Amino acid sequence: MKVTVLMENTAPQGCGLTPEHGLSLYIQHRGHTLLLDAGSSGKFADNAQALGAELSAVEAAILSHGHYDHADGLRRFFQVNDRAPVYVRPGAGGAYFAKDPDAYRFIGVGRDIWEDSRKRFIEVEGLYPLTEGGWLVPETVHDPAFAGQAADLLLKRGEDDFIPDDYRHEQSLVLEGEKGLVVFNSCSHGGIVNIVRGVREQLGRNIFAVVGGLHMFSRGKSGMNCSSEYVSQVARALKESGVEEIHTGHCTGEMALSLLQEYFGPGCHALATGQVLNF
Repeated sequence: MKVTVLMENTAPQGCGLTPEHGLSLYIQHRGHTLLLDAGSSGKFADNAQALGAELSAVEAAILSHGHYDHADGLRRFFQVNDRAPVYVRPGAGGAYFAKDPDAYRFIGVGRDIWEDSRKRFIEVEGLYPLTEGGWLVPETVHDPAFAGQAADLLLKRGEDDFIPDDYRHEQSLVLEGEKGLVVFNSCSHGGIVNIVRGVREQLGRNIFAVVGGLHMFSRGKSGMNCSSEYVSQVARALKESGVEEIHTGHCTGEMALSLLQEYFGPGCHALATGQVLNF
């Protein structure tokens, strides 16, 4: 399995690639070419061209959840690929908002993308077999001790009714690698420990690696939306569950990444635009 990071918040200096707040992974697995997310603009496609990743060859795209920084690049993807379906969970096109200090900010899938290209989106439920050795997996474990710590992400119902997002629109892409299962979850809003436990329960196998964001970042003074104790508990629980590698970035944040590397050890790595991973 070969994974090319087409978009992430960071990029090595002088690499000629453009980073942005978002995530997009180009995955080649057992003869299949997949795209997980498309970043927040069309810049991922420019990076793909520079990296030799053929977006026209993508057979299936997966939207991890219904937020713009993973979905709005689909506008460009649909221009260069006219056939690949985009697999989503029910509710992915919902009215999702972030609570800023003085306003609610829309963070859902761009309305033109969702409405104008509705036929490209395929809603799936439950454990969904995508390819041989590949699944789309819903979140089924909701242990409060390991729940995601973001408190400012909401779903709008009606005119002025905002409720906490329960992230039912989030899913993991799980693929068999040479050393075991690899779980791709772009933001892990439900909590990565819960996600890993849910994947293990549904597939009955241990997980070798997790790839994606862990949503521990905050714009506050600490740089995290959680305590250092929570990060420590997450790292310890992942190690105890058999996870050997963490590849994370995007919404994890520099402070949480540093703590994860300290608590988890050398198996924890930072993601960056242009990076290539092999599993």
